[in-house]
Amino acid sequence: MPVPHESAAAPVPADARVVAAGLEGLYPGAATELEHRDAFELLVATVLSAQTTDVRVNALTPELFAAWPDAAALAGAEQEDLARLLRPLGMGATRAERVRGLAAALLRDHDGAVPDDQAALEALPGVGRKTAHVVRGVWFGHPLLAVDTHVGRLARRLGWTTASDPRRIEEDVLERCREDGAGADVTGLGLRLILHGRRVCTARAPRCGDCALAADCPRIGLAA
Repeated sequence: MPVPHESAAAPVPADARVVAAGLEGLYPGAATELEHRDAFELLVATVLSAQTTDVRVNALTPELFAAWPDAAALAGAEQEDLARLLRPLGMGATRAERVRGLAAALLRDHDGAVPDDQAALEALPGVGRKTAHVVRGVWFGHPLLAVDTHVGRLARRLGWTTASDPRRIEEDVLERCREDGAGADVTGLGLRLILHGRRVCTARAPRCGDCALAADCPRIGLAA
């Protein structure tokens, strides 16, 4: 009688504590790559980084903040001047309108200051959960995971989630960290996942042979 075929065992998720320690060794001084000097600059830069790269945003923000250094100045910027400056990012007019609206809302609702409050941040034009987590995690020091495409991709490859929805990914990664005793520095973990996703575990051609996490990574979704 033929022996029934046994399906292969499901891949074992990577140990979050091992991954976190490995990433900390690779990127000990991990920080957002968006250049900023205060919460306002970080907020605006993060909003501008949607659908473009941090490098492109960083190329423009020195001139942007030299001309319009705070919420009052940016809210009063001429649409055409701002759109012209932001044109290299793509959708210059849309981005200009977005950050002018953001600055106006900060001025109207918070006296020009960036609030350290999740709901208040998400109520601002152009600000969602991820952007609010970046500002509150990086500038205000809260332990918050900002889920972008890199974090989502690595979380799936590591076996921490099967989701594509950012909120579900966030929940799954935090649960995995709790189960594995990975510590409380989830802001740092998120920043290091982003750096690793940009430099090693890329979307199209991940450099698994050069990856310090290869021995612990189940490489879910990747060819063996």
